[in-house]
Amino acid sequence: MKTILITGASGFTGQHACRHFVQKGLQVAAISRSQRSSESSVQSWICDLTKHEQVKELVAQLKPDYVMHLAGRNAVAESWREPIAYMENNMMSTFYLLDALRCVPECRIVVVGSMLTYVPTDSQKPPHPYSMSKSFQTWGALDWAHLFEQKVMIASPSNLIGPGPSNGICGLLARASVQVEAGINGAPFKLSSLVEERDYLDVRDAVAAYDLILEHGVPGCVYPVASGINLSLGQIAHMLQQLLVKKLTIEAGQISSYKPPARIDITQTLRLGWNPNRSLEESLRDALTYFRQQG
Repeated sequence: MKTILITGASGFTGQHACRHFVQKGLQVAAISRSQRSSESSVQSWICDLTKHEQVKELVAQLKPDYVMHLAGRNAVAESWREPIAYMENNMMSTFYLLDALRCVPECRIVVVGSMLTYVPTDSQKPPHPYSMSKSFQTWGALDWAHLFEQKVMIASPSNLIGPGPSNGICGLLARASVQVEAGINGAPFKLSSLVEERDYLDVRDAVAAYDLILEHGVPGCVYPVASGINLSLGQIAHMLQQLLVKKLTIEAGQISSYKPPARIDITQTLRLGWNPNRSLEESLRDALTYFRQQG
């Protein structure tokens, strides 16, 4: 039985990844900083990825066949308050992990980056410390893998949605909606605007893409993981409202000038045989069900 090491296993995507690979028949080593996995079918490990020696000891013990690196920090607002912590957690932890994995040169590794990365030019600068940390993570992982001949692929996901403890905009909307239904909180939910467009993808479809990238991806390549469809915040809010017993009050700001982003080209990932098949309505409905079940 082959072993896959999953970092950030207690997080939103990590929980789905653990279940996915258990069902596939792999031995799953679920790595978290402080919280052991509640899944009885996985090996649960505590490891602080910012501690180099801890990471080396763990990898030497497990010698995994696959690694899915999901761990890191991902809150834009928090990154302004703690920029150094974001560099440590997103960039340095990746270097420590890749360095430790040099003892298993045949290991295939997916580093999960972000669509919020940027290419440094005279005209393009990082919009926030989170973007900078994820950009450095992506460039650094690819350059490191080139230097040390490691099988590293980058997955670049869009906004992931669906059931689980997500802090993305859809998760926050779903949580607030359930609180209103339960009579816990009646405060309006504030959106920056109704016109901003983003790409949304179900987290379970994303994990399926990561699986294919692990198996069939070309080392050194970056694979966009997205729906390829942009929707406005107003459209998302409207679709969610149709699923509610009690409507959520929404307050939206105004943007003086706005240029919609280009659609994300997912051709390279589709060529691996990936086919995202969950609808937005299903993802939103499942997110609501998750928070309702949490009480």
